[in-house]
Amino acid sequence: MADTSPRSALGAVSVERTQCPTEGHSEPVVPRRPGPTRFKAACPDCRARFQLAAGAIRLAIGASRRTTFYSFICPECDASVRKPAGERIVELLTRGGVRTLRLHSTV
Repeated sequence: MADTSPRSALGAVSVERTQCPTEGHSEPVVPRRPGPTRFKAACPDCRARFQLAAGAIRLAIGASRRTTFYSFICPECDASVRKPAGERIVELLTRGGVRTLRLHSTV
């Protein structure tokens, strides 16, 4: 995943004010909700580039960098893709609504 920033989750939302026709004072206009978050991804097998919804990605957080990763199925070739997830990617995926599995080590 070259660019993992969610399209809509981190965007700024502005609020306009309009004149209330019946009372003469201004009231906020609620902006439309942004669409669902989508993540840019690429398949290392077929080299296809695409966007995935949060529901198509799984994030596993382990005790180390080696056991923290995200995975998805390539929509082009059906390959199972697993990539390491650093702190920034974990933050972006979590904010974007990706389901998270916390891995526990057995001692």
